[in-house]
Amino acid sequence: MNKIRYFDHAATTAVKEEVLKEMLPYFNIEYGNASSIYDIGRKSKRAIDEARSKVAHAINCNPKEIYFTGCGSESDNLAIKGIAYVNKEKGNHIITSKIEHPAVLNTCRTLQNEGFNITYLNVDENGLINLQELENSITKDTILISIMFANNEIGTIEPIKEIGEIAKKHKVLFHTDSVQAIGNVRIDVNRMNIDLLSMSAHKFYGPKGVGALYIRNGVNCCKLQDGGHQEKNLRAGTENVAGIVGLGKAIEIAYQNFDEYNNKLINLRDYYISKVEEKIPYIKLNGHKTKRLPGNSNISFRYVDGESLLLNLDSKGICASTGSACSTGSVDPSHVLLAIGLEDELARGSLRVTFGDENTKEDVDYLIRSLIEIVQNLRNMSPEYLEITK
Repeated sequence: MNKIRYFDHAATTAVKEEVLKEMLPYFNIEYGNASSIYDIGRKSKRAIDEARSKVAHAINCNPKEIYFTGCGSESDNLAIKGIAYVNKEKGNHIITSKIEHPAVLNTCRTLQNEGFNITYLNVDENGLINLQELENSITKDTILISIMFANNEIGTIEPIKEIGEIAKKHKVLFHTDSVQAIGNVRIDVNRMNIDLLSMSAHKFYGPKGVGALYIRNGVNCCKLQDGGHQEKNLRAGTENVAGIVGLGKAIEIAYQNFDEYNNKLINLRDYYISKVEEKIPYIKLNGHKTKRLPGNSNISFRYVDGESLLLNLDSKGICASTGSACSTGSVDPSHVLLAIGLEDELARGSLRVTFGDENTKEDVDYLIRSLIEIVQNLRNMSPEYLEITK
């Protein structure tokens, strides 16, 4: 059986050993409910508070501004709907972009169905929003701007500090989905004028099923679920103590090892891109050449179907992802790739490769060799390709 070579770290990451070790006692030793007043309950409460401090330190905020959730999607929902509902008497206009994660886009569509006015900003061929278009879109009814920090598919990093300055100038709240950015970009919510920020542990070597939301002190946000008074009455439900501890440890490690880790990813990414560009014709790199996440590469292969490419890579023990999403039995091209101007055929032939801690240059060489072989085999079955190479 082929050795598994994992190149899909934007989808999820393995829990680090140090993270797992820190989590384990909270499953069966320090198992107290953090809302209880006896000793093992207080120990769980202290563990949550310590994790809260670690998250706050990573993004330069007060621990009291951190709220734990079940995932990044819940954090996005709580931020956007929470701000929309609490401010609906003030205004009903929200600004976002066309390349947001579905957790943001579908939340905005739900609000749109409830009578909110949503502006979906265009992006350029690199996936960047236009700051002037953003500012021109602000009206007296605008209550929130929600722009992702870095795109999950093409890796483009948005001008977050400049967006924050525009939002502050017009007294509009600014939320950013930072699920892909945490651990890969240095974030200072105060310097960047960010009012709300979403994250998810499993993108930076923490466990699945736990996320966090930063809400600037003084910003009012409406709770979305009824129940107990956990998380300062904003997010009801018994706390996932082990998961929260894991998130805290994972984000601590991410920023302790930030430079070494990200320099490694940049080297692997640039090596991979240069070799693919050198050895495989009829390709297109998607996303900004330099303003992109350290470990992200998204390349479209003309005359190749992305799903077929993935299946062939899987047969060689390679895990990656494509720019297509299966829905209602059909394969639709990525909304992100269409938004940056790719035609359907090229969008369907995209391959996202995202590097991580365990990847080596030898792994990347194996990926490149496999790609050269697979792409050529698939193109040999394409009438369009055979026509142009006669």
